[in-house]
Amino acid sequence: MQQMLKQAQKMQQQMADAQAELAAAQVTGTAGGGLVSATLTGSGELVALEIDPKAVDPDDVETLQDLVVAAVRDAHRAAGELTEQKMGPVTGGLGGLGLPGL
Repeated sequence: MQQMLKQAQKMQQQMADAQAELAAAQVTGTAGGGLVSATLTGSGELVALEIDPKAVDPDDVETLQDLVVAAVRDAHRAAGELTEQKMGPVTGGLGGLGLPGL
């Protein structure tokens, strides 16, 4: 029982460390060959959006809107991959068990 408790404490510390790494990490997604880029934290908060002036056409705002959405989606995908990379080894696939926080 004591060994199980130690393992649980170790796993809890590893999860806390991984979550701290995710909070400090940033990922960037792009669209339109780099005309639009979105930067998110590892936890998914949008912190920056860059738009190349070449992407701005007052007569075609829809394309720019689509590029922004695509860049944010790409950054979210990258954040998800980073989360899996950091948390996967810690949880050891326990996320599929429906355990809270995993």
